[in-house]
Amino acid sequence: MSSATAVAPGDPSPPGEGGSQPPPRDQSFASGARILSIGIASTGIFTFAYLATASHVLNAAAYSRISLCWAVMFVILSVIYRPIEQLLSRTIADRRARGLKGHSLRTPATIQLSFAMVFLVVALILRHQIQQGMFDGSSALYWILVVGVMVYAASYFARGWLAGNQRFALYGALVFLESTSRFVPALAVAVGIGSGQALVGLGMAIAPFVSLAVIPFAFSRVVGRGPAGVPAADAVLEAGPAGVPAADAALEGGPASAQLEEANADLSLHRGADFALAVVGVMLSEQALMNAGVLIVAAKSGGGGGLTSGLTGFVFNVMLIVRAPLQLFQAIQTSILPHLAGLEARESAAEFHRAIRTTVLVIVAFGLAVALGLLVVGPPVMTIVLGNKDHFHYGRVGLAVVGLGMGLHLVSGTLNQAALARGRARWAAACWLVAAALFVAFVATGRLHGNGAVTRVEFGYFGATAVLCGLLWLVYRRGSAQSPQTAPAAAVIRA
Repeated sequence: MSSATAVAPGDPSPPGEGGSQPPPRDQSFASGARILSIGIASTGIFTFAYLATASHVLNAAAYSRISLCWAVMFVILSVIYRPIEQLLSRTIADRRARGLKGHSLRTPATIQLSFAMVFLVVALILRHQIQQGMFDGSSALYWILVVGVMVYAASYFARGWLAGNQRFALYGALVFLESTSRFVPALAVAVGIGSGQALVGLGMAIAPFVSLAVIPFAFSRVVGRGPAGVPAADAVLEAGPAGVPAADAALEGGPASAQLEEANADLSLHRGADFALAVVGVMLSEQALMNAGVLIVAAKSGGGGGLTSGLTGFVFNVMLIVRAPLQLFQAIQTSILPHLAGLEARESAAEFHRAIRTTVLVIVAFGLAVALGLLVVGPPVMTIVLGNKDHFHYGRVGLAVVGLGMGLHLVSGTLNQAALARGRARWAAACWLVAAALFVAFVATGRLHGNGAVTRVEFGYFGATAVLCGLLWLVYRRGSAQSPQTAPAAAVIRA
C-alpha cells in the first residue's frame, strides 16, 4: 500500500497547468531567508530574554536547575528530532528541484515516532535518577522535561516539512510563537503574578504546544494529488494496483526504468534511517559542544555543589554567547539545506560554491565583530544582562575566545549543510564526533573549580570548533558523493 503523500503548498504550477511561472530560484531563496531571518531574530531575542529573566528572578540554585533542564531538553531534542527535520527538508527540496510534488511522510514519521517512544520509555524507567539526581527532587522539572520533549516531536516534524517546501514565513511564525510563549511564564514571575522555578520552567513545556498553532495554515492549501513529472509513476498512481504490472514491465528497460528504480529507492526506511542516524551523530556532537561543559561541571562538582553554588548556571550563561547567534543562524541553516539540495539535484556546481562562499564570508565578519565586542565590553554587559551569580566574574579574554569559537561553529554548520546536501552525511558525522570527543575529554580531565572551570570550557570550546571547521573543510573539498548522472527521483514510495 502506498504511503500518504502531501503536495507542497505554494508549488508553482508546471507550464500548461494554469500558466503561472515559478519565481527565480535565487530570488525565492533570498526572499525566504529574509522572512525567516525576521522570525528567528525575534525568536533569539525572546529566548535570550527568557533565560536572562530567569537568571534575575531565581536564586543561584534554582537557576542552575532551570539551566540544567534546558540543557538536557535541547540536547535530547537536537539528537532525536532535528535529524528528521533535516531529512524531510533535504528530501522534499531535492524532489521539488526535480519537478516532483508528492512527498512521502511515512518513513520520516515512523523514525520520529520511534525516537520519541524510546525517549519516553527511558525517561519513565529512569525517573528516580533524573528527578533526584539532576533536579534535586523536583517532580515539576521532571514532567516539564518529559512533556516538552514528547510534544516537540510534532513541532520539529512540522519544521522539516515547512523548510523543505520553502514555507519560511510559517516556519518563522512557528519558532516565534514557541519563543514568545516560553517567555510568558518567566515574565509573570518577574512582574509578581507568580513565583518559583516550576512556573519559570513551565514555559519549556507549553512552548511546543503553542507553536503547533501554525499547522492549520500550513496545510490549508494542500491538495490531495499525487506527484507529477514522471509519466510512468503517474500511470501507476492513476491505475492503482492494476498499474503495478506496467511498472514491472517498465523496470525491464526503456526511459522509465531508471526513474522507477529511483522511485523505489527514493526514501526507503533503510535510506531514511541511515541519513537520520548520521545526522543524530552531528546533532549529538553539536549539543555536546554547547552543553557538555554545563553537564560536566554539574556532575563533577559532586553532591549538587555545582547547582547550589551557581557555578552550573554561570557556565550556562557564558555559553549563551554561542546559543543566541546559533539560534539566529538557524534562519540561514534552515533555508540553505533545501537550497543546496536543489542546486545539487540540478548539478549547479558554480551556484553551490557561491552560496557557501557568501555565507562563510558573512559569518566570518559577524564572528570577528562579536569577538571584538566581547573583548571591549563583554564583562559589564554580561553582568548587567545576566546578573552575577555568587560572585563569579566574566573574563574578558575568555568571552572573546568563545566569540571566535562561535564564528568557527557557524562556519562548520554551513559546511555541514553542504556535506548533507552532497550525500556525505556519514563523513560530516565523523568530523563532529571527533571534535565533540576532544572537547569532552579536555573539559572532563581538568580541575573544575570556580573560574578555572569556566576558563577550561571557554578554551576547550574554541579548540574543538577549530578542529571541526578544519575537518569539515576537507570534506567540502572532496566534492559530491553522488554520481555525475542521476536520474530524476520518482514519487512512489512503498511502505
